[in-house]
Formats: sequence, structure tokens, C-alpha cells
Amino acid sequence: MNCEYHILIIQYKKSECLLKHLMRKDDMLKIVRDLPFDSERVVFEKNNTQVYLYRPSKLSKRFSDYDVSRNFQIWLREGERRFRPNHLRVFIDLNLRVRSRPDLKRALLQSFDNIYYGNDPEIELQKLAEQEFEHFLNDIFIIGVLSQLFIIEQEYCYHRESKYEPPTLFYQGWVRQFIDSPKEIDNLCMSVANRQTPLKKYTNRENKKHKKYEKDLPVLWYID
Repeated sequence: MNCEYHILIIQYKKSECLLKHLMRKDDMLKIVRDLPFDSERVVFEKNNTQVYLYRPSKLSKRFSDYDVSRNFQIWLREGERRFRPNHLRVFIDLNLRVRSRPDLKRALLQSFDNIYYGNDPEIELQKLAEQEFEHFLNDIFIIGVLSQLFIIEQEYCYHRESKYEPPTLFYQGWVRQFIDSPKEIDNLCMSVANRQTPLKKYTNRENKKHKKYEKDLPVLWYID
């Protein structure tokens, strides 16, 4: 653990909003790998909402070509409601937040990029959690944990050829576009629903398969 990260943990533990655990991507991935078949595990809980994982031992015909040993499901429990969220929940939430607080666009971009690079959502989002947003879908920590899990899902489960290296850039490109783009939310959602790719400006210099790929990019390289 480097000194900077250690300091962040100390500061975080002193916060009045102390949550239940610290969870970098590698830690969460270990939970996913170790989850027994036909069991569930709550990985984050706040107020009346839980994020939990479930690993089925049998897959539906739709997913018959998936490796059952790598497959897992991401669930939300809100009171008595239980459902499987998808990527649009994260995208829409972030778009609503930046529309109500455009002054926090860079902070949102950087925090969710840092989650993409493996950092702990609870640490990355602590300062943003102290801000007021007029519109959103879920608590920002819930959104951060979901984003981390969707990244792990693509990284651990995705088995097809991708135009992106790493393949998770497809997801993160849309995270960046929903935060940064001036397009209307319905148009953005339609593009995702039609399985379009995010704009190249959000992925190309980080994509090892693209001719514009570069090493050692600056923070928020796609908007600077």
C-alpha cells in the first residue's frame, strides 16, 4: 500500500460517514471468484439498499455459451424490491447528476475513472457524497459499487473478441460520454440500446487496438 493511499484510508476512517469496508477492485474480484454456486453475498449496504452477488450453477439457454464457473449476477435489493440493474442505471444516474451540478463534471469523471483503474469506490466518492444533487437514481456509493462490479463483470466474464483492449473500455467509454456529452439523455440511451460504441474520443488513446493508442496518458486525457 503506497503512502498516499494509506493517508486516504486514515482520513476516511476519521469521517463521520464511515462505511462498512474498503474494497478495491482486486478485493471485489476475489469475492466474485470465491463465491460458491447457488449462494449470494451482500457486498455493499447503505440505508435500505443492498448490492449483492449471486452465482447460479445452471444458466439459461440465452447464456448457454458462457463459462458457468465465471458467471455471476449483480442484484439490487431496495426494501422488498429485488432486481438486476444494468449499465444504464449507472449511465443515467451520472447524467442526471452532472446536469444538476455541471460544476462537478470533472470530479465525477475523475472519480469514476479512478474506480475503473481499480480504486475503492467508497474512498473515491467520499467528497462527492457530501455534495447535493437535485436528480439521481441511487446513493452515489451504490452507483460507484455497481460501476466497479460492471467493470469486473466485463473483465472476468467477457469471452468474445473485442475492438477494445482492455475490453472494459467499451463500458468506461460510455461512463465518460454520459458525464461529458451535451447530448440529451434519451438520445444517449438509444445509442446504448442499439449497441452502438461510445465516441472514439473517450477510448481511442487508451485502447491498445487503436492506432492512436498512447502510454502514460494524463488525467482526463479525453477532455483536456
